[in-house]
Parts: sequence; structure tokens; C-alpha cells
Amino acid sequence: MDFDQYVLACVLSRALEEIDAGEATATEATGLSQVELRDILSHSFPAPTIHVFRLEEVSDPEPGPEEELLRGLLLAHARAGDSASVRFAKIIARRTLRHDHLWRELGLFDRVELSRLLASHFPTLAAGNTQNMRWKKYFYRKLCEAEGFSLCTAPSCQQCEELESCFPEDGESRFACRASRRRP
Repeated sequence: MDFDQYVLACVLSRALEEIDAGEATATEATGLSQVELRDILSHSFPAPTIHVFRLEEVSDPEPGPEEELLRGLLLAHARAGDSASVRFAKIIARRTLRHDHLWRELGLFDRVELSRLLASHFPTLAAGNTQNMRWKKYFYRKLCEAEGFSLCTAPSCQQCEELESCFPEDGESRFACRASRRRP
């Protein structure tokens, strides 16, 4: 199994957990359309696997504005002409909206695997993370910089137990950290 297939297996495993718990459909969990999921499942996994995702019962996902911004950021740095990078952009954008660390939300073993995935499919974006920031923090920082802001946190930062270690900087970062905790 190559690395992309491994990552897809991890993501699909997380999706199955959410499907079984009644938290999401396969398309909601992955951000992929029925057609994209069928294609992945039929080309990369055993035939009986497709039925457990109940694709006949789901509709295609409707990305919200924040997810569209994340997709746009990723796609701007995707490998040109690579359909796998486009699919990973959709998956990563959708999973970034979840509350846990992104590597966990993707079902990966650790942050190193996420870094490898990003370096492979979004090389210029990954190369820009020279301070080894956590990936959600880095994505939202890039989005905020594009809008002319110097700092902001991912929406899930306020619930994170590791908020202090993610924002150890002084000044504006400390302010963002405190502001993040006060949000309702």
C-alpha cells in the first residue's frame, strides 16, 4: 500500500467511526462527493467495502464559507494537475473544521505523517511552515494574513487543552490566546 492509500484508509476509518456513531455521513465526514468516494473505494479497496459507507443514502457535501477558504488555500498550493491533491484538499479542509488536532482528525498515527502528506500534495504551503507550527494554526494564520490580519486562531483553539503550548509567543499571540478563550 502506498502512502496516499494508507492516508485514505485512515480517513475512511475515521469516517466509518462517525457513520457508526450517527455523527456524520460518509460525504459529511470526508468532504468528498458520492462520485469521488465511489471512485476511491472501487479503485483502492475491496469491493464489499463500498456498502458500509451507505453512499446510496447520502447527498453531496455543501462546504461552508470557512471550508471554501481552507480548500482555496490548499488548492493554491496543490500539485498541478494532480487529482489526488484536489481530493486531499477537500478532505483536509473538511477535517480541519473538527475540534481535535488535524492529524488525529485524519486518523493518522502522528503529526509527522500529516507533514509528509502536506509536503507531498501541497509542497509550497508545507515549505512555508518554517517555524513548525501546528498545521491548523498555520492554515488559519495564512488565511488571516491574506485578509490583512497579523494573527488569529483556528475556531477549535478555544476548546484545545494544548492552547498554551500552541501559542507560546508574547504580545499579539498571547492576546489572541486570551481572546480565544473568551469567545462564547
